[in-house]
Amino acid sequence: MNLQLALDRLTREECFHILDATASTIDWIEVGTGVIKEYGMAVVREIKDRYPDKTLVADMKTCDAGKHEAAQAFRAGADITTVMAFSADQTIVDTLKVAEETGGRIMIDLLGVTDPGRIEELTGLGVDLVSLHFGKDMQQTGDMKEEDLFSLVKEHPDLEVAVAGGINADSLPGILKEGPDTIIVGSAITKQSNTKKAAESLKGAMNDYENHHQYSQR
Repeated sequence: MNLQLALDRLTREECFHILDATASTIDWIEVGTGVIKEYGMAVVREIKDRYPDKTLVADMKTCDAGKHEAAQAFRAGADITTVMAFSADQTIVDTLKVAEETGGRIMIDLLGVTDPGRIEELTGLGVDLVSLHFGKDMQQTGDMKEEDLFSLVKEHPDLEVAVAGGINADSLPGILKEGPDTIIVGSAITKQSNTKKAAESLKGAMNDYENHHQYSQR
């Protein structure tokens, strides 16, 4: 199970300070949409140059001009770029084609998706990696619960699933029970006074759960 660190609403300097402290613990680095809007592809290149062994996710949230934006992200060094599930099918097909040509991957962000039928359509297009996204505004209103999110993908065991949305030490156990492949964490690490300790604590809980789960299945 991967721990993906989401770098968002941060300065360039803050991003690198946090990465220096947490790089030994995290698995995937996400350059958040806000950071990309502020610093462009340059910061994606810088992070990949400094941490070449980490899987780098560019959270582009592409919803149009898919071919161009996917190529942008992959040229800058991203291993994965995100595309919104509500995008036109052609946009998604275009990004998947670019990913195939460049050796990258597309993560489809399911923010706002409530119809399992859309998941069926996406897998039909060739999508194999999705992000269950419990958005900032949704967290405040309480309109959707974690179990509602996971119900979207329960009929698709072959899908690789990441999950994001205010995950912290308190909510992590409930998320782990759903068996995602990647846990995306932002402020529960980036906003803490000791980011290294915060990352180690969360990753430790993930490892403990996996080890216990594997042991109990023997």
